[in-house]
Amino acid sequence: MSSNIKLRRPDRNRPEPLWHQTEQALRDMILRGEWQDGDKLPNETRLTEMLGVSRITLRHALRRLEESGHLRREHGRGTFVRRSTIVAGIRGLTSFTQEMAYLGEEVGTSGTRAVEVPAEDDIAEALNIEPGAPVIKLRRIRLANGNPIGVQTAYLPSERVPGFLPISGELASLYDLLRQRWSITPESAEELYRVGTVAPEDAADIAVAAGSPAFEVHRTTSDSLGPFEYVQSTMRADRYEIRSKLFY
Repeated sequence: MSSNIKLRRPDRNRPEPLWHQTEQALRDMILRGEWQDGDKLPNETRLTEMLGVSRITLRHALRRLEESGHLRREHGRGTFVRRSTIVAGIRGLTSFTQEMAYLGEEVGTSGTRAVEVPAEDDIAEALNIEPGAPVIKLRRIRLANGNPIGVQTAYLPSERVPGFLPISGELASLYDLLRQRWSITPESAEELYRVGTVAPEDAADIAVAAGSPAFEVHRTTSDSLGPFEYVQSTMRADRYEIRSKLFY
């Protein structure tokens, strides 16, 4: 890491709390690439001098950046940039695109493929339709800052999305498309997380070996008319983690 670090100092005349300005200043350094994955940050004494804030303010900002997955703190070693892991936690009903934007990540999609297939029993049950009914199968590789993080396969009842096919190019936000073309707005969802492994057919697409650890995520999303989407996701365990706050 360069010794000529220039951090934006918080402005005490601005309405935002100092800890928030401090968090943003540090986050900007990471997002601009001034600090790379694995870089060690200056110690707390040096950072407080550079930013002109108290140690309490700095620690609050560092803790929030650690919770969002941008930093990791190692006891006795220091604080390091952690750009390669996406941390999901308690959140509202959001799309992958919205979730990554909230975390300050640049979202991307590749390998979009969409076909119409008959619904298998488990998919039909999730979508509350008859087995064999036509569904749109939409498979996409999801990227964060240009790097593959997982594979998502969504199933949509064909009768809810007439004219969905053919699809050309990459589709970043499915929810935006559903809202704009078919007035489908998600109202609730159920998610199930399991520990699993990366299947051979997905391994090359997300740049890991077959059998590597992964999160398997199953999600059914509904609007006022009922389930309209069932998604099966395989998320790389080395790039995606789940963190929750528990209260007594």
